[in-house]
Amino acid sequence: MIIEDFNKENHLGWIVVNDGVMGGLSRSRIEIPGDGTARFSGKVSLENNGGFASTRAEVREPIPPGIWKVAVRVQGDGKRYSFRIRTSGPYSRVSYKTEFDTRKGEWETHEFPLSDFIPTFRGRTLEGIPPIEGARIQEVGFLIADKQEGAFVLLIDWIRGLP
Repeated sequence: MIIEDFNKENHLGWIVVNDGVMGGLSRSRIEIPGDGTARFSGKVSLENNGGFASTRAEVREPIPPGIWKVAVRVQGDGKRYSFRIRTSGPYSRVSYKTEFDTRKGEWETHEFPLSDFIPTFRGRTLEGIPPIEGARIQEVGFLIADKQEGAFVLLIDWIRGLP
């Protein structure tokens, strides 16, 4: 199931959320240049207690039952990123995350079992939160943090749900 494919005209409504919400100075943007990819880029700053940049989008199509993995095809810059999911319901403020490393200039496909996602809230790992159910996925996104100061670029080809 395609969650986001930048080859289509009707993209999800991607936004950026950077550490400025906490006083930080990181900058980022998400661009969809029309070549079938999205370009998430910017500069992470550790100044003023900063240190993260992110982009996310609400999922428009309901995720069917039976989705147990999410896959992304990306081209990175050698840095570590996290892929994030939010769900509907009582835990909707929880962000479930998994991390992946990139190899500079290489297209890679990463598959993430939903059972491997870690529930977090504002950077803190949470205990006692139920695992993700694919049919409850409401938002997907990418984040760069962990004191990776400096410029970054992540090209995104697609995001898919897998059985």
